[in-house]
Amino acid sequence: MPAQQKALFLQAKHGHFVVGTREVPAPAAGEVLVKVEATALNPVDWKIQKYGGFITDYPAVLGEDAAGIVEEVGEGVTSFKKGDRVIFQGRLDNDHATYQQYTLITAELVSKLPSQFSFDQGVTIPLGLSTAALGLYNVKSVDKSAALSPPWEEGGRGKYAATPIVVMGGSSAVGQFVLQLAKLSGFSPIITTASPRNAAQLTALGATHVLDRHLAPDVLSAEINIGYDVLMPGGKLLITLGDAVDESKKAEGRTVVNVLGMVQLPFNVAVGASLFSKLFGLLEEGAVKPLHFEVLPHGLKGIAGGLKRLENDQVSARKLVVHPQDAA
Repeated sequence: MPAQQKALFLQAKHGHFVVGTREVPAPAAGEVLVKVEATALNPVDWKIQKYGGFITDYPAVLGEDAAGIVEEVGEGVTSFKKGDRVIFQGRLDNDHATYQQYTLITAELVSKLPSQFSFDQGVTIPLGLSTAALGLYNVKSVDKSAALSPPWEEGGRGKYAATPIVVMGGSSAVGQFVLQLAKLSGFSPIITTASPRNAAQLTALGATHVLDRHLAPDVLSAEINIGYDVLMPGGKLLITLGDAVDESKKAEGRTVVNVLGMVQLPFNVAVGASLFSKLFGLLEEGAVKPLHFEVLPHGLKGIAGGLKRLENDQVSARKLVVHPQDAA
């Protein structure tokens, strides 16, 4: 294993992405060091570059999705060994982010990857699935979640049979995993909005009705307000962006929840650990499926162009994947 590695740095606030080198970090107690074979792009990264949020120390390594091979385990780690194929969600600090060739992760937030899945398939899962799961099932943080019973825990499968759910933007990464988890929970009908070209894909994941998101405004107005308007008393609107619901429309008993999908946050760790401990079995069973993906050329150098495509809304119903080990 080398002492140095390639990494993609955001040079400064609102700055440019540049490939450089940094030391390969050593795992602390309870951590594993992973050779990153695939990482996936997420909208949060172009937003960090453009708007300057979340990060205070530069140059910064970003990236929140990884699949790879365990290279080294820290003190006390018995659940993983060198050579294990794994997937996990990265963290926005330089030793734990995923736009680099080696990164660290807390062992309790890692899942082994079944042999039938490629790294490219596996890397489409962690952040999207975690965000969907934390929004729906974080019983440890009811103010940041719908706090439902997780379908991967005993008694949770099918618990919400005959309960309707609406997923705005079902073809997004998070949306696709909400559909899958909603199906596991027994929700029905499962209604989503998306482009008609993605309808078959979303139906296969669990949607029972796919509404054309391009319908006229008088039929399907601003998505965030539609989502709030359809709530029954006691319902919750889960959002991953800012709260855009008009305050005058909010009524007692209907709640807007801003979901923070990072499993490493203290109020998310318990549910995240529970999910990742069961994820291998869910994947083997086919209860959780990877997303469609596109591999970008040129390794880490290809990330900046891919993030620009995300910013320009030029990616639909798929994850953009990069191989950090590529030398280009």
